[in-house]
Amino acid sequence: MSIELSSRYPRLLADIGGTNARFALETAPGHWEHVTTVSCRDYPSLELAVRAYYAKTGIGYVEHAAIGIANPVVGDWVQMTNHHWAFSIEATRLALELSTLIVINDFTALALALPHLPERELVKVGGAESWVGAPLALIGPGTGLGMSGLVPTGTSYVPLAGEGGHASFTPFDEREMSIWRYACTKYSHVSTERLLSGPGLELIYEALQYQAGETGELLSAADISSRGLAGDCPRCRETLDVFCAILGTASANLALTLGARGGVYIGGGIVPRLGDYFAHSPFRTRFEDKGRFSGYLAGIPVYVINTAYPAMYGVSAALNVALS
Repeated sequence: MSIELSSRYPRLLADIGGTNARFALETAPGHWEHVTTVSCRDYPSLELAVRAYYAKTGIGYVEHAAIGIANPVVGDWVQMTNHHWAFSIEATRLALELSTLIVINDFTALALALPHLPERELVKVGGAESWVGAPLALIGPGTGLGMSGLVPTGTSYVPLAGEGGHASFTPFDEREMSIWRYACTKYSHVSTERLLSGPGLELIYEALQYQAGETGELLSAADISSRGLAGDCPRCRETLDVFCAILGTASANLALTLGARGGVYIGGGIVPRLGDYFAHSPFRTRFEDKGRFSGYLAGIPVYVINTAYPAMYGVSAALNVALS
């Protein structure tokens, strides 16, 4: 039996990454209030972060909630990969006195959001027009590397809940082979996420320094990006170029795997901050560099997501399904 519309609101929506947690109160369909971002490290648990959000905003009783989290969700127990939070979904529901608590992977949530994102907040980077009814691919480097997609099923789509960011990294050229060799000295398994993420930017920079015999200071991902974009540091600019080239390869691989002629969407916290540089970076050239399938990829559009809280659209859609 479906729940009456009036009893569905307000609803708690959350997007939990490895670094930040974003909360919002949905008071009517598509209408969010009290949108707040907090640092995950400031709270020992998800439950306490939610309670602090309630206290800060003065929210009273909430009956239904949906959370997208940067982690596989394969049962009741959730142990975050890039953060220390671990919790039982059912125990958290009971502790927060919720009737409904939906927890899904954050990139599954973002995939669900794709059809609802405002077109004006999508920046196209090459390609032709999207094919109506074709699969959509989603990739996004941030604290980690998320991947997902939407597969058409007649008049609707089914989101994918995968962990493609943890697939093995495959170097494209000799420079990337050298970076891979350097990464192998630090990790037993070099996944694509090891390079396409905030820590990955730092690892690429460190590897390039090592190859050049440099002993300069190690920089944070934020410093690498800012100095590279400003043109103050050639090594930082090279790091961004390598990062974008690797992202081009990973995005093309995902597009080919899914047959994503509906477009490739780039989320996460890094690429939107690269601004105009990204369109002129090695990304698109590498994306289309696939030999016999270069022409196939040349027609696929890529969109950078510039929406402030895009996953909120997806967790709201997932909650709508659960309550219908």
